[in-house]
Amino acid sequence: MPAHAHAEWQGELKTGSGTFTAGDSLGGDYSFKSRFEDGPGANPEQLIGAALAACFSMALSAALADAGTPVESVNTDASVTLRLVDGTPTITTIELATVGRVPGSDEAAFKAAAAGAKAGCIVSRALAGVGEITLTASLAE
Repeated sequence: MPAHAHAEWQGELKTGSGTFTAGDSLGGDYSFKSRFEDGPGANPEQLIGAALAACFSMALSAALADAGTPVESVNTDASVTLRLVDGTPTITTIELATVGRVPGSDEAAFKAAAAGAKAGCIVSRALAGVGEITLTASLAE
């Protein structure tokens, strides 16, 4: 089943603005300032980070349940870094940080499952062109 999103941009690069929608309930505004100058609104890199965090969290939950340790929760943050590479804005790194509440799991098993989820989740595989995707994984205390 295809996922649907839409974006519209109006105006020049630095003075224009855009809107996006994803699915039935996600949407927002974006601009040059929200993307490159820390201005108000969203940006595509945030959407990529959210997509990866969501996909990874689901994949990790599935892997842990398959291993006999179903999760109470998996909380994942993603930080997407955009830098100039040869004068072109490029996503150079994505840092994932996840904390799981997983009764019956130990730290080593959780980290192993997290590494597998990072390598195998759909969005991670789609982002294969990103220079580096790092992961920090820990169990909640």
